[in-house]
Amino acid sequence: MTGKEAYSHIDHTLLKAFSTWEDIEKLCEEALRLGAASVCVPPCYVKRIRDAYGAGLNVCTVVGFPLGYSVTAAKLAEVKQALKDGASEIDAVVNIADVKNGDYARVLDELKRLRAAVGERVLKVIVETCYLSKEEKIKLCELVTEAGADYIKTSTGFGTAGAEPADIELFKSHIGPKVKIKASGGIRTEEALERFIALGCDRVGASAVFDFGEKTS
Repeated sequence: MTGKEAYSHIDHTLLKAFSTWEDIEKLCEEALRLGAASVCVPPCYVKRIRDAYGAGLNVCTVVGFPLGYSVTAAKLAEVKQALKDGASEIDAVVNIADVKNGDYARVLDELKRLRAAVGERVLKVIVETCYLSKEEKIKLCELVTEAGADYIKTSTGFGTAGAEPADIELFKSHIGPKVKIKASGGIRTEEALERFIALGCDRVGASAVFDFGEKTS
């Protein structure tokens, strides 16, 4: 795999609370230079990025981040503002409290409302695998599929663990044919990046800059 091919799968990410505009500019310049799929940034920077870089940069932002337990109305308001500001993709954290309570009807209702609010833009649902049992992961695969989301995403990067290959294999067995997979959290080496892409991840969230050089595989 060439660097260009790998970077076309990367959401180049910076979501630290103390990220400055200078940091964000560097992220955007790297994404453009390397051909990343998008930049994934805090909501407060979406409009500023769109104003600075125009339509030439795909902008992803987060909703209900990183804990997921915002009420649905708050998440919908976040989506509305993010789209108004120019976001092309939304990574929304599922309500993990509802999942742990087994209240799957509420989870599905929220996901469907998020899908409707995002409209034709891309919706990725972050399920935060480190807090879930195998049975809960399988159920979320089913709910994400039923809600019509574009992606199921492993992690926020702020939980107790990040992406695991076993979870990608589990997702592949239980998501619908139209749902793609995004791995995120702890992917910091070329080997890890290539492994997750080879496992079937269409996107990988990463903050690192990988030096592929002329390597192909």
